[in-house]
Amino acid sequence: MKKKKTVLIDDHDTFRTSLSNLIEKRTDFEVAGQGIDARQGEEVVREVKPDVAIVDLSLPDRSGIQLTGTLRAAVPETEVIIVSMHSKIDYVLNSLRAGARGYVVKESVSGCIAQALEAVSQGEYYLDSALSGEIAPRLIETAESSQISDPAYSNLTAREQEIFRLLAQGHSTSDIAQKLCISAKTVANHRTNILAKMDMHSTADLIRYAAKLGLLDDIG
Repeated sequence: MKKKKTVLIDDHDTFRTSLSNLIEKRTDFEVAGQGIDARQGEEVVREVKPDVAIVDLSLPDRSGIQLTGTLRAAVPETEVIIVSMHSKIDYVLNSLRAGARGYVVKESVSGCIAQALEAVSQGEYYLDSALSGEIAPRLIETAESSQISDPAYSNLTAREQEIFRLLAQGHSTSDIAQKLCISAKTVANHRTNILAKMDMHSTADLIRYAAKLGLLDDIG
């Protein structure tokens, strides 16, 4: 069976060698190229056009997040997995925004690289066990919603945007509280702040506005 191709982009020789050995032994992928920085990595990916590029978050000449955006625009058939020493949510979110489909913390890469490669090569998202699996859909949803350029909506915090969408979808205060594991009073306070920030007076106004932004698939 023909193996899928991956390219490794990381400035640490030891890590690249270790990761290459793991991939060759444990997966249906072959390492078709390597790069020690963003410039070299981009050149290799453009030439090889691999199924997946594994990109270090911290490269010497450019961030892995910046490189991800470049690769996704230049070679859209190549999916990207970010590898990093960091597990901060901001890094994960920004990686997803840039177009990465996977995020793996380096200390756990040996245990999950096979699953990560398989998932992203099939167009799925993958976050390793160092990150809560429950936050993946919320991170992806936030990344998608953040692309909305409306000034009033962008002025809301990430939590307010989340509650905005749930209210617009018809969820009650108690439903939202249970879903987000917060109190009903907190939800009510957020609703008040949302309406004030957006100069609205009712949930009906909010629903109409959400439909205008394209946040809802079907509003009757």
